[in-house]
Amino acid sequence: MAQSVLTVDVGNTSTHLGVFSGDELLGTFEYTTPARITADEARLQVRHALDLLGLETPCGAILSCVVPSLADAWAQALRRGCISRALVVSPGLKTGLKMRYDDPGEIGADRVADVVAAKAAYGFPCVVVDLGTTTNFEVVDSAGAFAGGIIAPGVALGAASLAQAAARLPMIELRAPKSAIGRNTRTAMQSGVVLGEAARIDGLLDAVLAELGAPAPIVVTGNFAHTMSALLRHDVTADEALTLRGLNLLWQANQR
Repeated sequence: MAQSVLTVDVGNTSTHLGVFSGDELLGTFEYTTPARITADEARLQVRHALDLLGLETPCGAILSCVVPSLADAWAQALRRGCISRALVVSPGLKTGLKMRYDDPGEIGADRVADVVAAKAAYGFPCVVVDLGTTTNFEVVDSAGAFAGGIIAPGVALGAASLAQAAARLPMIELRAPKSAIGRNTRTAMQSGVVLGEAARIDGLLDAVLAELGAPAPIVVTGNFAHTMSALLRHDVTADEALTLRGLNLLWQANQR
């Protein structure tokens, strides 16, 4: 077996770890992203994942972090915990992507990883819908360039906002109700939040594909990928490990 590479995607709500041997994904792990973390605590999460896979120290690691207050701790943890080096997805990293974004420095590291993986696996043009704290669209044009995208509140954020802003509305389980017309408060909220999110995604996909002017594969990733894919009227592919595979490809590209 080739030496392992650790990929870490720190999001606002969840932190995902993936371990690769070459292109093979050996395992994935999900942790709740805390408000604060020390380098030692981050190393414990890494060690826990590696122990479950029966692996020793990885040969390298790569980090995507969209929470600035946690980036240094994770970078320190990974640099101490791998044999060769740890990379951080940032403007200085080689990505192979042509950017049509006004300011490429504004693009989140997870979005860069999504686009790299989607181009490699699905070709271009293509569209990625990443379902996390935010719902992000990443659009790759027919020339293979990152054309831009869309950022909207995520489905869990919408549900939490309803419960926090309206005193009589509860937190709900994020699943589709049996009918669009809710017969009680919870199913009415599930219709508005979950079915409403699916309708919004479908509507935005219509607009994106019209602007692209050509058919394109649509890849859905993130924590709600399989749930939401089943509700969309567009033909989509659910790929929950897309971001981690993109990080692994970025690691490989920066070894040459």
